[in-house]
Amino acid sequence: MTTIGVAIPIAEPYGTELQKYRADFGDPMAASIPTHVTLLPPTDIAAGDLETIDEHLLAVAARFPRFRIRLRGTATFRPISPVVFVPLAEGISSCEVLQSQVRSGPLQVDLKFPYHPHVTVAHDLDKDALDRAYDALSEYDCDFEVEYFSRYEHGADGVWRPQRSFPLAG
Repeated sequence: MTTIGVAIPIAEPYGTELQKYRADFGDPMAASIPTHVTLLPPTDIAAGDLETIDEHLLAVAARFPRFRIRLRGTATFRPISPVVFVPLAEGISSCEVLQSQVRSGPLQVDLKFPYHPHVTVAHDLDKDALDRAYDALSEYDCDFEVEYFSRYEHGADGVWRPQRSFPLAG
């Protein structure tokens, strides 16, 4: 079995900037998880299914147009989950439609929570660290064009690495 995820990487310089913030807040996962908007959460698949999955993802990307994402401010899933994130102010509906297309066919999986596109900046930290993250990025604002999404694999070392990109061409 292989654990994969599908996500929109955050364009530079914003991806590196937000990953540095996450590390500065004390999140031990900052170095292991590239900054992203999830389209398919961690999913176990048989290694032999990768070709079929990549064909599916290529087909989705081929018919989906590029779009803009704007990240602005902070929000949290507390008290349900100890997470602080930067929400999308633009691009929400495109992410919702794209993730539903990604999570179809060979990648049809049920979600634990309703889909809510966001960029995590602090997770499973103490209250003070979560509060610090919430306050520090409360005026964060950036935007970029989404040109592709990527399939990631979870390595034996616990690090998520991009394996293949799928250019949006619709």
